[in-house]
Amino acid sequence: MLIVNPTPPANAAVHARHIDITHGTAEEVWQSCQRLHALPELELCHLVPARSRAVILAPHPDDETLGCGGLIAQLAGMMREIAVVAVSDGERSHPESSALASRLPLLRPAESMAALECLGAGQAQILRARIPDGQIRQHRLELKAWLIAQLRHTDIVFAPWRLDGHPDHETVGEVAAELEHELGCKLVEVPIWGWHWAQPLGGEFPWGRARKLAFDAETGMMKRRALRCYHSQIGRDGERDPVLPAGVLAHFVRPYEVFFL
Repeated sequence: MLIVNPTPPANAAVHARHIDITHGTAEEVWQSCQRLHALPELELCHLVPARSRAVILAPHPDDETLGCGGLIAQLAGMMREIAVVAVSDGERSHPESSALASRLPLLRPAESMAALECLGAGQAQILRARIPDGQIRQHRLELKAWLIAQLRHTDIVFAPWRLDGHPDHETVGEVAAELEHELGCKLVEVPIWGWHWAQPLGGEFPWGRARKLAFDAETGMMKRRALRCYHSQIGRDGERDPVLPAGVLAHFVRPYEVFFL
């Protein structure tokens, strides 16, 4: 997951979604939000009908587990068809000066594969678009053409929320929304960075479209184990703090996942 440049953007609407990794909304604040606890619950069979394939669009290796790890584990346990699209290989999550930098193009996809094994989804189809990390917006037409060749009209496509705050995430969500209209596949939006920058009472979240997919303790443990596979993201890099610090990870160990329908 590439961290957004801390320089504030000029556009006011984008600035409202600006990501500052050192400051964000604590999970305790979200847990005090009654709207979150009161969200309507989803039935998995309604979210992903029996003859549909679940396609998870991950701008970077780890996004599929952060946003949909519980979903993936449940679907895998039901022997359902799952495809994970790695839009980029996450090769720019660290600066060039990092000792990890040269290894990231292979390391991060390997971490993702290990995480899927932890989720019981080792047999999931992995599709690699190989769009440059951090440059997905510049390659949006290439990504769209590539996805058109991969998607089916019966797919249920899980993509980052179009207002998630990270330009790679937002571009993938925008392209997925276009393909929903053009191909007929169903789009489900997944907030990821939104949990970090948004405020429960700030009016940014589309609460009217939000639904909750709950899972049991065993599934929750599988997701926690999967998250620990992303060593490059959750560990310190020399003197640098983790790309995904504990405060960010706290949003993704709830016993449910939230989707925008």
